[in-house]
Amino acid sequence: MLQSARCGIAYRPIWQALCALALFNPVTTAQAQEARSVVMLDSDWRFFDGDAPDAIAPEYVDAAWQKVAVPHTWNRVGYYHHNLGGVNTAASVRKRQGIGWYRLHFAAPQDSQGKRQWLEFDAASRTAKVWLNGKYLGEHRGGFSRFRLDATAAMRTGDDNVLVVRVDNSQPKADGPTADVLPLTGDFFVHGGIYRPVRLVTTAPLHIDMADFGGPGIRATTLSASAEAATIDVAVRIANDGARAAKAMIKVSLVDRDGREAATATVPATLAVSAKAEVATKLAVSAPHLWHGTTDPYLYDLVIQVSDASGRLTDVLRQQYGIRTMTFDAAKGFLLNGAPYRLRGVGYHQDRDGKGWAISRADVEQDIATIREMGANTIRLTHYQHGHDVHDLANRAGILVWDEIPLVSMWTLGGKREADPALVANARQQLSELIRQNQNNAASAIWGLANEVDFGNSLPAFLTGGTDGKYIDPMPLLAQLRDLATKEDPSRPTALATCCEGRLFASDVEIPVTAPAADLGGANRYFGWYFGQPDELGPHLDVLRAKRPTQPLAVTEYGAGGALTIHTDNVLGAPADSRGASQPEEYESYIHETALAQLDARPWLYATWLWNSFDFATTIRTEGDAQDINTKGLVAYDHVTRKDAYYFYKANWNPAPMVHITGKRYSTRAYPVTDVKVYSNAASTELLLNGRSLGVKNDCPQKICIWSAVTLDEGANALVARGKHPGGEVSDHAAWDLPAYARSHMVIDTGTLVAGKSSNRVLGSDNWFKGGNAASLDTPANYGKPAVLAQIGGTQEREAMATYRQGTFSYRVPAADGRYRVKLWFATASTQKAGAFDVKIGKKTVLRSFRPAIPVSGAVTEAKIFTVKAKGTLAFDFVAGSGDARVSMIEIERVR
Repeated sequence: MLQSARCGIAYRPIWQALCALALFNPVTTAQAQEARSVVMLDSDWRFFDGDAPDAIAPEYVDAAWQKVAVPHTWNRVGYYHHNLGGVNTAASVRKRQGIGWYRLHFAAPQDSQGKRQWLEFDAASRTAKVWLNGKYLGEHRGGFSRFRLDATAAMRTGDDNVLVVRVDNSQPKADGPTADVLPLTGDFFVHGGIYRPVRLVTTAPLHIDMADFGGPGIRATTLSASAEAATIDVAVRIANDGARAAKAMIKVSLVDRDGREAATATVPATLAVSAKAEVATKLAVSAPHLWHGTTDPYLYDLVIQVSDASGRLTDVLRQQYGIRTMTFDAAKGFLLNGAPYRLRGVGYHQDRDGKGWAISRADVEQDIATIREMGANTIRLTHYQHGHDVHDLANRAGILVWDEIPLVSMWTLGGKREADPALVANARQQLSELIRQNQNNAASAIWGLANEVDFGNSLPAFLTGGTDGKYIDPMPLLAQLRDLATKEDPSRPTALATCCEGRLFASDVEIPVTAPAADLGGANRYFGWYFGQPDELGPHLDVLRAKRPTQPLAVTEYGAGGALTIHTDNVLGAPADSRGASQPEEYESYIHETALAQLDARPWLYATWLWNSFDFATTIRTEGDAQDINTKGLVAYDHVTRKDAYYFYKANWNPAPMVHITGKRYSTRAYPVTDVKVYSNAASTELLLNGRSLGVKNDCPQKICIWSAVTLDEGANALVARGKHPGGEVSDHAAWDLPAYARSHMVIDTGTLVAGKSSNRVLGSDNWFKGGNAASLDTPANYGKPAVLAQIGGTQEREAMATYRQGTFSYRVPAADGRYRVKLWFATASTQKAGAFDVKIGKKTVLRSFRPAIPVSGAVTEAKIFTVKAKGTLAFDFVAGSGDARVSMIEIERVR
C-alpha cells in the first residue's frame, strides 16, 4: 500500500529526515552509478541462421556459429542496377524471413549480490523468446519497441552466464507463428534479428519501475508554459522488490544546462513487499527557457532520485526534458508555444544499404543532419516505433516527430471479417509501448494510430492477406486505439494517415471514411504518380477540409519515384510508370515542385511530410533502376547520394545561400538544345556555359531558375551557376557531353517519358510537342509483374518503336537555319484499327490520308523520308482524320 505526501507538510520524524536528505544532498556521479548500473551487451555474440532449439541448454556448443556484434540483422534487401547509391548487389541480398538464434556468454557484475538484474532489449524482430542459463525468462511479440525481462532469479552472480535469444521475423500468415503480430503487411521489409542495443541493467530492490511497457517509469507533462512560468506534472512509478516493506523518498528535480535546479519537489512513499505504486507531484518553474523547435531546442534534465529510509540513494534516472506547448488548429495550423510554426518535413524508414535495420547512432545522427540540411523541421517516423537514438537526436535538434504503430493496411488474415483478439491485444500493447517509451520527449508531438487502413475492398494486389475483396470495417479497432492513446497520454493528439477518401474508384468499391477516428487528419495522396494529375492535390485537400472544417489536416505522404540513372528531356512526355522502369529523376523533381506550390498556398495545413527522405527496402517492387527498393527517397539508399529534388527543398526551406544545377547525372545529352534548370535561393544567379555567360536571373519563383533553349557545344559542356548574396557568392558545377552526331542528328522517341535504348546512338525522349497523348504497344509492368513487350519487326530499336504519340498534335523543334532530312517512323500492331490522318511539315502537307500498314500478326515499322528547310524551327503537324494521327519516332538530320 502506498502512502505519500509532499515535503513541507508536518510529517513523522522519519519523513522529516528523508525530506532533509532529499532537499539538501545532491546526487553525485558515483552515487548514481552505484544505484543503477548499465552494461552494454554488444560484442561476442554468436548467431545461427535457422532453427536450433537445442541451443537453449547452457552447455550447448556454439563455436561453429557466426560471430556477430549487436545490433545485428541477417537480412540485406534491395539493390540498384548500377554502382551509384549503394553497395548491395543481387549476390549479397538475403531476404529470408523466419527463425534465427543468438547466444552470448557474459559475466554478471561482481557487486550485484542482492540487487535486481534486468535484460533490456531496444528491439528484436519480430518476436523474441529469451532464456538465461537455461531458464525461460519470457517472450516479446513486436519488432520495434524496447522490452525488459527480470533476470534476477536466473543470474549467476560473478560467474559465466549464457543468454539465448530466439527471434522470428516470419511473414504473418493465417494460423502462423506471427499471425497476431503487427504489421501484417506493408510496402517495407521487416528485417529479422536483435537489431537494436541490448543491456544488462542492475538496480537496487527499491527502484523506479522497470516493467513499465519498456518505458522509464516516469511520466512528465507540461501543463502550462509561458515566458514567465511553467507547470510540469510528474508521475513516478516505484517498485519494491525487497524482502520487507520499504519507506522511500522520491526527489524530482529539473536541472538547467548550467547544473542549477530550476525546480524541485520531494514525495515520500511507503511500499509493501513486492508492491508497485505511482507517486505524483508538480514542478513550478519560474521564467522557463522554452523548447522552441529548431530555433531554440533548449533541454533541461529531469532527474529522479529514490532514497530509502536510511537516506541511501537506491535509484536515480536522468532524462532530457523540453518545456513547450503545442496546439493543432484547423484554421491556423500548428502553433508551438502559442506562435505559428509551419511543420515541413519528411517520412523516414530506419533501414539503409549494407546494414538493413542494424544501424548505429552515428548512422541516425548522419540522417538527422541530412534532413536538417534540407531545412526540414519535422519527421514522420514510419510505419512503426523507431528507436531511442532518433528521438534523442530529434529532441536535441528541435525536430518535431509523428510516432506511429505498425497498423498498416491490414488487420485480419485468412478471410476473417474481424481482427482476432490476440491481434487487437498486440496493437494495444505496441501503442502502450510507443507512448510510455516516448511521452517525455519534447520532440514527440503526435500518436499515429494507423496508416492507410481505409483501402476498403480495394486493397492493392501487393498487399495480400485473404480479404476476398470484401469490405472489413476498421473503425472498431481504431476506436479502441484512440481511447487507449487518450487514456495513456491526454496531452497529445491522435492521428491517422489515410489513402483513399475522395478518390475515384469503381462503383463496387467501398471506401471507409476513417479520418474521424482520430483527433488529427492526415492524407497520403500521390497525385500525378499513382492517380490523377499533379495540380489536383490542392483542390483535393480543399474538399477534405470542407468535409471536416474543425479537424486539423496534414499531408502525410506525397511524392514520386526518382531513379538516379534514368532521365527525361521533358517531364510531360508521357505518364511516369509508378510500377515499372520509367521513373526519371527529373519527374520526381517535377512532382515535388508542383506539390510544394499547392501546399504552401494552404497555410491551414498543420504539417506536410513528403515521401520519403531516403530510398528504402521493400520486396514488392521492380521499379526504376532498382530491385526491391522504393525509390521515392530524396536521397539514395546509401543515405549519402542526394537527388535533385533534395536540393529543391534545400533551396526553399534552408535559408543558407545555395545553388544547384539539376540533371548532373544526365551527362550525355541527346539534344543540342535544352533548358537548364538551377535551384537557387540567391538574390541573383548567373549561368555560364564553357565560360560564356547565359544571363542572370533574379529572385526566381519557387527558387527555380530556368534558362530556356540553351544551345550546347559539341563535346564537353562545362556549366557553372553562380549565386550572389549579401555575404558573398556560392557556385555549383556540372559537366555535360554532346556527342558529335547529336549536334547534327536528333532522334525524338515520341510518346515516351524515357527514351528507348539504342546500340549506336543516344535517343531523346519526347519533346517540343503540343497536344495528343502518349501510348505504347507494350503492356506496362505492375507491382513487380514484368511488362509484356510487343514483338516489332524491322527495327533494332524496339523500345523506341513501341511508344508513340497519337491524336491531333504538333511539334515545334528548334533548328538552326538550313536543310534537314526528316524521317518519320510508324510502328503498327495487328490489333490496331486502320485510320487515315494528315502530316504537315512547315506549311506543306507531306502525307495526306495516310494509313500505316497493318500486319497480319505482331507489329511492323515503316518510315517516310522528306527533305525540308528550317528557319529557327521545324514545324510538324499531325492531324487526325478517320483515325488518330500517330508517330513512333522522328529523326532530324542536318544536310550539309
